[in-house]
Amino acid sequence: MKRGFAWLLTLLALLGLLSGCGGGGDTTVSDTASNSAATDGADDPGGSYGAWAEAEVAEDSGGTAEDGASDRLENAKMIYTARMEVETTAFDTADADLRTLVEVLGGYFEQAAVHDYGSGYRSGDYKVRIPADQFQPFLDRVGTLCHVTYQEQTSENVSEAYYDAESRLATQRTKLERLQNLLAQAENMEDIITIESAISDTELEIERLTGTLRQYDALVDYATVHLSLQEVYQLSNVEEPATSFASRMGAAFASGWRGFVGALESLAVALAYGWVWLLLLAAVGTVAGRLLWKRRRRERQAASKESENKP
Repeated sequence: MKRGFAWLLTLLALLGLLSGCGGGGDTTVSDTASNSAATDGADDPGGSYGAWAEAEVAEDSGGTAEDGASDRLENAKMIYTARMEVETTAFDTADADLRTLVEVLGGYFEQAAVHDYGSGYRSGDYKVRIPADQFQPFLDRVGTLCHVTYQEQTSENVSEAYYDAESRLATQRTKLERLQNLLAQAENMEDIITIESAISDTELEIERLTGTLRQYDALVDYATVHLSLQEVYQLSNVEEPATSFASRMGAAFASGWRGFVGALESLAVALAYGWVWLLLLAAVGTVAGRLLWKRRRRERQAASKESENKP
């Protein structure tokens, strides 16, 4: 009875494979595996159960591929990514404006960090997630809040991979249902153990495909923007309109004055960093100077006495 049941399942698997060979993805089974099952079905009933379940799913879903092709084209799955480097002379204002903009557009910060390396100018690194339909408006708005020095945009069409995973997930769920029905009809312990093993493998595959689709959904629904904000004294690469000679002279004097003030500020900062060494050098110089002065004084006194003692 047991051997006849296994042979019957093997025959069903072969018929299902022949009728559902156009089903693609996880629903295909190799001819070698089918022949092996037919030769020794009683020794490996698990292969028969799995092949039969997948073949039945392939037969049911074989005619749906063309029907969903147009829907897939209309619902392309796109992943948008951008990288921006911007400058500002007012860091606190720019940082606050960026945070407000992200909140207004319905996005969030996946990562945000502000650095101050002691130079007096700060920098911020942000990883922003923005709803896909607000991706371009966000980039345009950032360009009005800060001075953009670098911008790169990329888009990736993952429709084929997404819908392939979606189709395989549907196949695995139907396969699981068929296996559960088989389990309810199984009568001996060996068949029950084999079917339960096939169910466990199918559930793991369903979990993996579900995680893949969830990850795709997160990347498709929310675009990713890597943003670097740098605080500067003066914006770089800013083209100024042509001006008169007097205006250019005034700008030159102003630029020279800013350079002079900047040099004094840098000197003051350097002195602030090295004040301990300056005090130490001053103390050493003072002691050395006093010793040298005393030595010369003694030499002059000795020379004066020698001149007085000469006849």
